[in-house]
Amino acid sequence: MPAIAALRVKSQLMSASEIERTLVRLAHQIVEKNDGIEGLALVGIRRRGVPLAQRLAKLLRQIEKKDIPVGTLDITLYRDDLSTVGAKPVVQKNEIGLDVNDKNVVLVDDVLYTGRTTRAAMDALFDQGRPRRVQLCVLIDRGHRELPIDAAFVGRMVQTTNNEIIEVKLQETDKTEKVLLVERASE
Repeated sequence: MPAIAALRVKSQLMSASEIERTLVRLAHQIVEKNDGIEGLALVGIRRRGVPLAQRLAKLLRQIEKKDIPVGTLDITLYRDDLSTVGAKPVVQKNEIGLDVNDKNVVLVDDVLYTGRTTRAAMDALFDQGRPRRVQLCVLIDRGHRELPIDAAFVGRMVQTTNNEIIEVKLQETDKTEKVLLVERASE
């Protein structure tokens, strides 16, 4: 069994207040680019995309004075690296929780890296129906794309090396709130 590489924190990229300000800006950009929120739905990619989508929905409600549907997407079975995820992946029932047909769907995730998670999310999304348009919103875009995928809404661009990892910590999932740049420690 391969040894798990130790991680070393290089820097904190965002504090809780910076995450909140970034989400406010992203919410305004979503409203502007979509001419409001009519026909719009947010779909969070499990794990950390879900609380981000829920937070964005609250902010959109404050801006537009209307509720916006929020769904959850579990992409476990759609990943092309399934054999590297774990011995036996846990299969979650797809619980997107909303009708995506003819909607403008904003997929929400914490970090955009190779694009493979987004590709898997689009496969899972299209198994649920046919959206009018799909846009991607991410808190952090760290580059190193392997697929031709870009986010329409980006909280922050962070250039990283392949040895570095972005760790997004959210209150809902991690009981703390920050974005860290960590590095695999050399043996």
